[in-house]
Amino acid sequence: MKAALTPLETLDRRLRNGLIVSCQPVDNGPMDDDDTVVRLARAAIAGGADGLRIEGAVRVARVRVALPEALIIGIVKRDLPDSPVRITPFCSDVEALAQAGADIIAVDATERVRPEALGALIESIHQLGKVAMADCSCLGDAANAHRLGADIVGSTLSGYTGGPVPSEPDYELLEQLTQRYPRVMAEGRFNTPHECARARQLGAWAVTVGTAITRTEVVTQWFVEATSAPRREEAPTVASEGS
Repeated sequence: MKAALTPLETLDRRLRNGLIVSCQPVDNGPMDDDDTVVRLARAAIAGGADGLRIEGAVRVARVRVALPEALIIGIVKRDLPDSPVRITPFCSDVEALAQAGADIIAVDATERVRPEALGALIESIHQLGKVAMADCSCLGDAANAHRLGADIVGSTLSGYTGGPVPSEPDYELLEQLTQRYPRVMAEGRFNTPHECARARQLGAWAVTVGTAITRTEVVTQWFVEATSAPRREEAPTVASEGS
């Protein structure tokens, strides 16, 4: 008789293609409503995505009802007056996401001033029977989160903790992570199929794509900027003698 698979072994099998689609519309944009998020989630799964990253317990619950078999990474975003930590800062957020039906709960794992300890968040996730993901900005974040019990580490916050945001994914950090940890989520500015393929070649366990798939306004801006470049002027045609 075969031994039952562990939750993480089951998770590995569910990620056949290693693609997670983050269905987070632009805040206060025309697509920023619950029904649209559900439709984006349906479209992502219909296109072959293995899972979804959804913000907010209410939206996680709505997507869970619509897609009962989908793999869902849940987060809560907050703008706090006394901490730069935005992603799932409280144990109460963890509890709300677990009750809403998230399979994986992601938290900000950066070593910044925070309202509740990272270890407490990870412990709460595990006590509720969920998988803990650490959104990291650097190798040190990942090492600390892994020591505290995080099941997945991601490059999610690389480039987002101060200074200009880079335009390219952080492949250097990704490669460092994949050399050390078994489940590494490539996340943060992965906007083309080529970039996703490179992430997998570097050993990423899975890749999360958000903006390029679900933020229509931002993608439109990319095309606007490209097409607003000066058009090359054609040299005038000079009629040859005798024509």
